[in-house]
Amino acid sequence: MILYGYGPLLWAGAKATIALAVLSLAVSVLLGLMGASAKLSRHAALRGIATAYTTLIRSVPDLVLMLLLFYSIQIAVNNLTDAFGWDQFDIDPFTAGVLTLGFIYGAYFTETFRGAFLAVPRGQLEAGSAYGMSGMRVFARILFPQMMRFALPGIGNNWQVLVKATALVSIIGLADVVKAAQDAGKSTFNMFFFILIAALIYLVITSASNVVLMALERRYSTGVRHAEL
Repeated sequence: MILYGYGPLLWAGAKATIALAVLSLAVSVLLGLMGASAKLSRHAALRGIATAYTTLIRSVPDLVLMLLLFYSIQIAVNNLTDAFGWDQFDIDPFTAGVLTLGFIYGAYFTETFRGAFLAVPRGQLEAGSAYGMSGMRVFARILFPQMMRFALPGIGNNWQVLVKATALVSIIGLADVVKAAQDAGKSTFNMFFFILIAALIYLVITSASNVVLMALERRYSTGVRHAEL
């Protein structure tokens, strides 16, 4: 058999990797929108916190941050359970992976969204307010659609990097595709073959992602393309 009977293990690892990436993306986008709003805020304290966040995260390697965040969260939980006399609680590697990757890549999405917000003409937002639109309606009808057009290239790049970064979570015990490939390779003494399979799985995920991202870029560029025609 081509995969030596480890096909189900690799398939389970691939599903865990995709789920991890998608949920981490959701957390990253949420933090990115909050961070971009803070960096563009009139309040100096919010700008300072957001700037410190993006500077710190983008200056420290992802692997180091992954270990620091994972172990710091576990230590905090252990201290809490000890203080209240509760049973020890070990953080699930999947949950820890989602939170740490989301926190790390939220900094990159912050800069992506900040640049996209600034690219939207201010006059259009003022015109929406003058027309009587509420702040939420201006955001939904004017700011968000145009912001997405400018942000999508950066979102696509961040997503591709995020997908590859999911491999780091295997070091904290998550049974992702990398961990599955390593286990299969060790059992069969054919490590190169299974690591190559893992690489191909990542290639399939990122290639499929490119198709979706190109469709989104066409969707949010519809008005611009029609105007150019």
